[in-house]
Amino acid sequence: VQLQASGGGSVQAGGSLRLSCAASGSIFAINVMNWYRQAPGKQRELVASITSGGITNYADSVKGRFTISRDSARNTVYLQMSSLKPEDTAVYYCNIAQRGGSTWGQGTQVTVSS
Repeated sequence: VQLQASGGGSVQAGGSLRLSCAASGSIFAINVMNWYRQAPGKQRELVASITSGGITNYADSVKGRFTISRDSARNTVYLQMSSLKPEDTAVYYCNIAQRGGSTWGQGTQVTVSS
């Protein structure tokens, strides 16, 4: 399994960005796709997740501002980020968890300036 993330960049506070992550390889019908982030000097944290059935979960810090979605036909997960804050600055990683294990994509940098 390979994950290819894209969509990071620099934005001012209050702005929006959309991250995408395309999965390829052996993708099982039942899986969970996740977005994590890691800020400098901090541990990696779960931002949002979505199951193959469409059930979503969000970190409290992003509820109401971020929306995770997926296109199962394309094995792609998205993270729409709005009302961005400087504290959202981090490297964002996509992840897929399925039978057989978990796979990480390369990170994409998101920088929010005040």
